[in-house]
Amino acid sequence: ITVSRSSTTTDRAVTQDDDSRVLVVTGGHPFDAESFFAMVDAAVPGRWDRVAHPEAIEALAPDRLAGYDVVVRYDMPGVEFTRSDPPVVFHDPPDHHRDDLEAALASGIGMVFLHHALAGWPTWDRHAEVVGGRFHYQPARLRGVDWPASGYRHDVEQTITVVDGDHPVCAGLPPAFRVTDEAYLCPVFEDEVVPLLRSDHAVESAGFWSADLAIRGRRDENDGWTHPVGSDLVGWATARGRSPIVYLQFGDGPTAHADEHVRRLLANAVVWVASSEAREWAAATSRSSG
Repeated sequence: ITVSRSSTTTDRAVTQDDDSRVLVVTGGHPFDAESFFAMVDAAVPGRWDRVAHPEAIEALAPDRLAGYDVVVRYDMPGVEFTRSDPPVVFHDPPDHHRDDLEAALASGIGMVFLHHALAGWPTWDRHAEVVGGRFHYQPARLRGVDWPASGYRHDVEQTITVVDGDHPVCAGLPPAFRVTDEAYLCPVFEDEVVPLLRSDHAVESAGFWSADLAIRGRRDENDGWTHPVGSDLVGWATARGRSPIVYLQFGDGPTAHADEHVRRLLANAVVWVASSEAREWAAATSRSSG
């Protein structure tokens, strides 16, 4: 694990102990490391460490997580692009990693998932249940429904509307703001999450490219591909076990990483999921949902 200096983010939505520790997980998907870690350093309060796959599997074990308050996931495990046929191979998580996730949820550690983390562990439905949806690189079955490959569109200039201005994750944001970032068209469990942010980019096939065609060498195409109308939700909160969880769709590249609103959202999300208020909410939410 590489240790980074502590951040100096101010105007936080929820009071957080300056000694709070955050683990940032990457790997499985290419990204601009310089701009991403600059965003993390500017936004994440307290001390933070970073770890990448495959070492991240062991770093997420209960004894290793015991010293952390929050895990930020910007990783995409279980997906191996081959540049041949088949274009991608999906891997199951180790059995002990499944147990480690349940232990983490039971402990109440806060979790923040960013951008392509929505596509992680595609053969493991529990991961989708925890995050609140799934991005599919190839056609797949989820919750008894057969889904086509998901859609993507880079550098979309979109207006983001704050759905719940009273939620701590949205503190300090204007009612609406502009962001240029990648958009997704994929299943979201919208009825089971607390909606925080919506995009005005039309969530229809015509406005996206096929992820399946892209990994077959046909980037930015959608010939012969369609997808059901999707959700315009790009930020939400949910709970599993005793853990408060936030997903933010933002963070594809340097433009988004440098965006002041994206950075504020990340800062707010980390502070909130680390708070006692969020953990109490998560525990109560999990109990009420059975």
